[in-house]
Amino acid sequence: MATFFFFGKYTREALKELSSDRTKKAEALIEKFGGKVHSMYALFGEKDLVFILEFPSPQEAMKVSIALTKLTGILFSTSPAITVDEFDKLMRDV
Repeated sequence: MATFFFFGKYTREALKELSSDRTKKAEALIEKFGGKVHSMYALFGEKDLVFILEFPSPQEAMKVSIALTKLTGILFSTSPAITVDEFDKLMRDV
C-alpha cells in the first residue's frame, strides 16, 4: 500500500454541506476503492483539510480524489508520499 496526502480546499457550496454524516460518507468512499484512512485534519491557511490515506496504487488514489470532489464539492489535490527512511534508502543509489 502506498501513502497519499489529499489536500482539500472548501468551495462555498462545500461549506454549506458541512456535517459529520458527509465525513462518514467520504470515509466509506475511500474504503470502497480499497483505501485506508490514517488521519484527517482541518487546517488554517492555504488548504482547509489534509487526509493521510493509503491505497494499493496511484490509480485508486486518483479515482478517490475525483470521487471525493464529486461527493463533497471540496477541491482536492493529491500527492504521493514516502517516509523519510524510504527516501534516504532511495537516495543512497543517486
